[in-house]
Amino acid sequence: MSRISRRSFFGVAGAAAAVVAAGSVTGPAATRPGGFDDTAVRPARVPQTHEEHRAVVTGSGFGGGVSALRLTQAGVPVLMLERGRRWPTGPNADTFPSATAPDRRMVWHGSAPELFGRTMPVDPYVGLIEAVTGQNMTVLCAAGLGGGSLVYQGMTLQPERSVFETHFPAGLDYGLLEREYFPRVARMLSIATAPDALIETPNYAAPRAFAAQARRAGLPVEKIPMPIDWQYALDEVDGKMAPAYTSGAAFGINNGGKHTVDLTYVAQAEATGLLDVRTQHQVTDVERGSDGRWIVRVDRIDETGRILAHLVVTTDALIMAAGTMNTTRLLMRAQAHGTVPDLPDGLGADWGSNADRIYVWTDPAHGFGADQGGPVVYVSKNWDDPHTAHTVIQASVPALPLDTASTILVGYGASEGRGRFVYDHAADLAMLHWPHEGDHVLQTGHIEPTVRKIVGPDALLTDTNALMPSTWHPLGGAAMDRVCDLSGRVLGQPGLYVLDGALMPGNTAACNPSMTIAALAEHGIDRIIAEDVGTVF
Repeated sequence: MSRISRRSFFGVAGAAAAVVAAGSVTGPAATRPGGFDDTAVRPARVPQTHEEHRAVVTGSGFGGGVSALRLTQAGVPVLMLERGRRWPTGPNADTFPSATAPDRRMVWHGSAPELFGRTMPVDPYVGLIEAVTGQNMTVLCAAGLGGGSLVYQGMTLQPERSVFETHFPAGLDYGLLEREYFPRVARMLSIATAPDALIETPNYAAPRAFAAQARRAGLPVEKIPMPIDWQYALDEVDGKMAPAYTSGAAFGINNGGKHTVDLTYVAQAEATGLLDVRTQHQVTDVERGSDGRWIVRVDRIDETGRILAHLVVTTDALIMAAGTMNTTRLLMRAQAHGTVPDLPDGLGADWGSNADRIYVWTDPAHGFGADQGGPVVYVSKNWDDPHTAHTVIQASVPALPLDTASTILVGYGASEGRGRFVYDHAADLAMLHWPHEGDHVLQTGHIEPTVRKIVGPDALLTDTNALMPSTWHPLGGAAMDRVCDLSGRVLGQPGLYVLDGALMPGNTAACNPSMTIAALAEHGIDRIIAEDVGTVF
């Protein structure tokens, strides 16, 4: 490491993981769905109440937000259960933790204190990130009203037809998705590309270098649509707000202007008067009652994770949207305990990491700067071959006290590598089993060569995933055409639906997952409303 000191390098590597919400939380295996051992926070006796609701949505990310909005617009009252807290933002707010000066807000209670190579505060909290450790893989999951939209960088990419049709079931009509559902999501999120006036400012030297280098290498380059009002970033440049976008935003945008699910889908659903949002409500079990209705068992928790009360909810319709990992683990727990008989045999299979890879690009010649604006400006879509389609973006390092001459490159793609969950009866938990070389063919044969073309022969390129295997884009486990139909109905289980990343077939066609998950949730809930409302529930 001749170009930068070892200490500086690992600071950048930690920031690299932080900026895309991927990392290496390790520790004892969780003992319940939700990723924590709650023996320390469970009081001896807590009250229990019972409620009945027509429809229940677990989780509040893209799948949950879409489902809640469209159901309430159709006149169906919905109870939304979110394990995390609300994270209100506004100009000059201090809502979210800093990637370079983290505190307890970063980590979901019960996670081990080691995160991104440094010791985190041990005070338990309903923080933003939960690490789910498995065999050869650590998965980072979001917690909070808005789900992954709180912490994702915001890339809103629509898959190309040939890539989508290669990796998704043939029964899905791409033409319909392109005409109706992708545009619907784009409108809801008010996506826009970064203005040239912002990109030309000093803090955006790293995006400019990425675009120039990629074009020099003969690679495609374009601006990437983001769910952001870029005027907020321009106001920071003009000194009207404290830096957030322009200092390399990572874990949420304090100033606002980011169109997250809580501020779009959930807010509009609440405005109907038919959505009841319960934050800090952790779903622990789901069951099928003797009358065929659904029973959801919930812990109401305080900000430290201490259980305050138990809630038992009975409902006609249960939409699982707790995120890929927690949706799959909850369903597999029900399967293992026999509380939901006859779940499909494919449950837990078809899991993929979207071939995620994070690199530190170090080269003093480019003058990236210590203050790098974000979140993301440019993308290189290498999608000509649908079997090896992959994407590379530049993601800025959060503001550091020194210039490390480094920035971040992120790659992902349409990998065919797959893992599966296996139920560990001793731990009473579904555990992810990922093959050691799961995405090796796409990552080393295509993504890494593209990245090396961009950085050139003289740069230092460090693969952080080789140091800490991780993903921030978990997909599958209750996949369509195997566990669910194409609208998210769990096969053989009337009134049970999956409308989140667990429904995806292991990748999202060389795109980050948000737009595809949202569009397929829109597609599925339209059919559920048309065919199941008034009959199934």
